[in-house]
Amino acid sequence: MAAALNQALGLPMSIFHKYSGREGDKNFLSKRELSIGEKLQKSEIGMLMADLDQSKDQVNFQEYVTFLRVLAMLYHEVLSG
Repeated sequence: MAAALNQALGLPMSIFHKYSGREGDKNFLSKRELSIGEKLQKSEIGMLMADLDQSKDQVNFQEYVTFLRVLAMLYHEVLSG
């Protein structure tokens, strides 16, 4: 159980740091680093990400994790009916 939890918590962090900092500050993802496709940007998920982006040009780790939390809650709602 502990190993699965470590993997679940470590994956979002490693994905964030894999892409952050390529265009400046390593603690932020630029819109390009986040690489949300055009279709996704126009979807509800893209609008949610835009709402979470307080600086309007970069997403920090806290905004990224908040997005993942809300996205997981939406998926749970959809899947649980």
